[in-house]
Amino acid sequence: MTDGMLLREFLGEPDLESYSVMIIDEAHERTLHTDILFGLIKDIARFRSDIKLLISSATLDAEKFSSFFDDAPIFRIPGRRFPVDIFYTKAPEADYLDACVVTVLQIHLTQPLGDVLVFLSGQEEIETCNELLQERVRKLGTKIKELLILPIYANLPSDMQAKIFEPTPPGARKVVIATNIAETSLTIDGIVYVIDPGFCKQKSYNPRTGMESLVVTPVSKASANQRAGRAGRVAAGKCFRLFTAWAYNNELEENTIPEIQRTNLGNVVLLLKSLGINDLINFDFMDPPPAETLILALEQLYALGALNHKGELTKLGRKMAELPVDPMMSKMILASEKYKCVEQILSISAMLSVNASIFYRPKDKIVHADNARKNFFRPGGDHLTLLNVYEQWVESGFSTQWCYENFIQFRSMRRARDVRDQLVGLMERVEIELTSSPHDTVAPRKAITAGFFYHTAKFGQGGQYRTIKHQQSVMMHPNSSLFEEQPRWVLYHELVFTSKEFMRSLIEIDNSWLLEVAPHYYKAKELEDTQNRKMPKKQGVSKSEARAF
Repeated sequence: MTDGMLLREFLGEPDLESYSVMIIDEAHERTLHTDILFGLIKDIARFRSDIKLLISSATLDAEKFSSFFDDAPIFRIPGRRFPVDIFYTKAPEADYLDACVVTVLQIHLTQPLGDVLVFLSGQEEIETCNELLQERVRKLGTKIKELLILPIYANLPSDMQAKIFEPTPPGARKVVIATNIAETSLTIDGIVYVIDPGFCKQKSYNPRTGMESLVVTPVSKASANQRAGRAGRVAAGKCFRLFTAWAYNNELEENTIPEIQRTNLGNVVLLLKSLGINDLINFDFMDPPPAETLILALEQLYALGALNHKGELTKLGRKMAELPVDPMMSKMILASEKYKCVEQILSISAMLSVNASIFYRPKDKIVHADNARKNFFRPGGDHLTLLNVYEQWVESGFSTQWCYENFIQFRSMRRARDVRDQLVGLMERVEIELTSSPHDTVAPRKAITAGFFYHTAKFGQGGQYRTIKHQQSVMMHPNSSLFEEQPRWVLYHELVFTSKEFMRSLIEIDNSWLLEVAPHYYKAKELEDTQNRKMPKKQGVSKSEARAF
């Protein structure tokens, strides 16, 4: 099971009595859930001598883990790996994308056959690299052997993702251009050469503003070693690092910063509180999160009504902990009972969980794809647009063809349906009746506001949006259905920083709703509307700027 699932097992069985052996693999990835598991399982292992605990990884600071788990013994199992020669550049690369393309072609023209794996940081880089390679291969014409160029990233349709696993035709070479998903999660047979520019996208969280950003950062040494190891699985391989040996030795961190130190902890705090762990400051974290992140999580949970003034779980908080989603979203789902639109909010929640990968926008059909997306727009904002997509898909009989015709990712829709089914099952547990208000646009938006009242912004002087509490300047994402209208008061699902701070997935709200759903959080003065409502000028931001996700 996933680390998140195992963590939820604790809710029903705090001593994990029905388990006798537990293996936690890929421990070096230090995901949020794995880190919490370490603290909880360490405690269980102390009073249950019968439980066997195995923590494994190919690249791991074994001593650190051993001392954390009360000096546990270390087993080193040599892998049946082939040797990998590592090459560095003599000087730093000014443009690592161009260097990747050149290196792929050099390998193709000078090295014996064997497939190539290139690591890049995200979809945009992968698409650019793919285009540059296709162009240069075309120019070389029939002088060279066949080169199959295969990108892989989360938003790519499944049939195109599956191509990377097909055997390479005789006499040809395959080059797979991937994100760091190919470091551990995927194993592609036949890889002999790895090209590593040394970067990845990492989530970082600023507790002062509550903003998460995806930032391209240098990888850690552990990651670089993991990548190099991908070249030695089928035969002796070569890894071309597009940075200097000096940079590897002196500039890269030993290990990736654990996710717990760079993410919003609302979910974690709610879970630990519902397990009866109240002293969070002294919880046995392998690497404790920053105190201000913990404090902000406690403040948010108090504002959402999940904790009382003593920091204890409320009845609402217990219900929120039952739902395996972000606390704001669980509050929104529970609030939908009051507004009698549970069915609609469950569909919206499910769609938000796969939000980034619903609309497919192939480079050769951008205009068609954008028009198809606009046809789904609904007054009120993006959440209602997502609801419309889901409801139309249900009407089509969950059709694959319908998805294809509307530039919608079938796989994402199927996942949204699974999430929704799971949430429907949980409604019984929290004793909520499945009410529905099909044509009401106010009820679902009020329910969303009850959960996400933190995420509100107002259009003001200077022709831009500012968040209400922090007065932080933010932009509306051009993909939003509200981009042309630019309403006065909006609520956003998330803030993402790329070239600017963008609000993604927005609805239009009425400022009076904020006093209705969060009178303890907003004061009437903050929500005064002094300006006449008039059509503001459009914000200057281009589609290409916003696509840097």
